[in-house]
Amino acid sequence: MQRRTFVATSTAASLASVLARPIRALGAATEKNGIGLQLWTVRNQLTNDVSGTLKAVVDAGYKQVELMNIAESADIVRTAKDLGLEVRSAFFNWETIAVPSNSNAPAIEKLIDSAKEYGLEYMVFGYIGKQARDTSDKLKGIADRTNAAAEKVHAAGMKLSYHNHAFEFEKLDNGKTGFEIFMEGFDPQLVNFELDVFWAAIGGWAPIDTMKKLGKRLGQIHLKDLKAGQGTIYDEGKVPNDAFQEVGNGILDMKSIVQLATDYGVTQFHVEQDQSPDPIASIGQSSRYVKTIW
Repeated sequence: MQRRTFVATSTAASLASVLARPIRALGAATEKNGIGLQLWTVRNQLTNDVSGTLKAVVDAGYKQVELMNIAESADIVRTAKDLGLEVRSAFFNWETIAVPSNSNAPAIEKLIDSAKEYGLEYMVFGYIGKQARDTSDKLKGIADRTNAAAEKVHAAGMKLSYHNHAFEFEKLDNGKTGFEIFMEGFDPQLVNFELDVFWAAIGGWAPIDTMKKLGKRLGQIHLKDLKAGQGTIYDEGKVPNDAFQEVGNGILDMKSIVQLATDYGVTQFHVEQDQSPDPIASIGQSSRYVKTIW
């Protein structure tokens, strides 16, 4: 706020300008990028019909999509771009970083080549299997390898993000959570966070508070809503299917989440709903709601 030395009309104008900033900021983010969809939501539909599913994504109001796997998406990328969808972010095989001894996991250099070919902005490291995440030392090692991979991604003109689930919020043998280990271990100049607000919430961390801890390290947001009364669940395999709700149909304050993320400079928001009895209907419902808070 300005010091109160202006005449009344100037003060009123200044206040109006301040109040309008969040609206303009959100509008700018929408105009530049549009709402996105993480394609995991419609994974089963894509298996049967790539073109028809992506057309349904467009019809639901989405402007961009986030790929499930860089290494297996050439047809999806080509079709998405033909339909006018932007493709700026993609997940990749988690074992590339977490289990480097697995010779079947693609090399980060090969993934970078594909990402550059697709024109991506973000490469997302988005999961860690249970046997690779059960001690603090294992996660510290993963943090170091993430930084090393991020250097290569950065050198190629892109960014690397880490996407959370709920297991990162459980305390480990050293008394710290995996998320805290990653916040301390990731190089903030190289690794951003793609915060999934559902997984943070069901892991016992309030999304808004978590976002404030990350601040400018927030690069992307996954928007998915949480059914009331779930309690804290760290094991992603034990979350009931109906805990995943359409955006606006659960207990999370999505308007505040979007606003704060935008204040931190986030421009990539992807709706994701891991489970739904009707994914196409769900993505339409989520899109319509998000547009009311944008």
